Amino acid sequence: MKLYDCATAPSPQRVRIFLAEKGVDIPLVAVNLREGEQLGEAFRKINPDCTVPVLELDDGTMISEIFAICLYLESQYPEPALMGRNSVERAMVAMWNTKIEQNGIAALAEILRNRAKGMQDRALTGPINLAQIPQLVARGRTRAEAFFDRLDDQLRDGAYVTGDQFSMADITAYVMVEFGEWSKIAIKDSQTNLQRWYDTVSKRPGTMA
Repeated sequence: MKLYDCATAPSPQRVRIFLAEKGVDIPLVAVNLREGEQLGEAFRKINPDCTVPVLELDDGTMISEIFAICLYLESQYPEPALMGRNSVERAMVAMWNTKIEQNGIAALAEILRNRAKGMQDRALTGPINLAQIPQLVARGRTRAEAFFDRLDDQLRDGAYVTGDQFSMADITAYVMVEFGEWSKIAIKDSQTNLQRWYDTVSKRPGTMA
């Protein structure tokens, strides 16, 4: 088993943290996104969607998409449970992981990919070149800032995103906050619950993966 990775990209970082929290070490295969290696013919055979991470199993099966990769890893290494310990927790983790992806990470990506000079023809990931839409930068900022408030409210009564158990949702949220620096979106002084949570999670050994 091996993971196609890029050390500077937030998406594979989520899987590396997941593995680190499990105490699992697998070989990493670096993919140079800056040089466009993910768009080359060789990598398209691994993942036609031209994105990382991709988990390659020993039988040659390729699993892309972060949640699918982590779902497989959870089945192989069930402890500690990062996808929930029962049906309700699993549903809550999946729900919040999706909210963070759609309303947080996607909003931050909307800012970065429609503003960065190096992404003029790469406004979206994938095999198709798409031009930037500068008007989306302001929309992305509004969405991201609103979701940081939403997450701050969610963390009012719990140690972690879905309650008292660290989970995949916390990994995704942590990477979202880190990714926010790229788009100049940071935790506000008023978001005390989010800051308290971030201070706790950022000290976990797994977040250094």
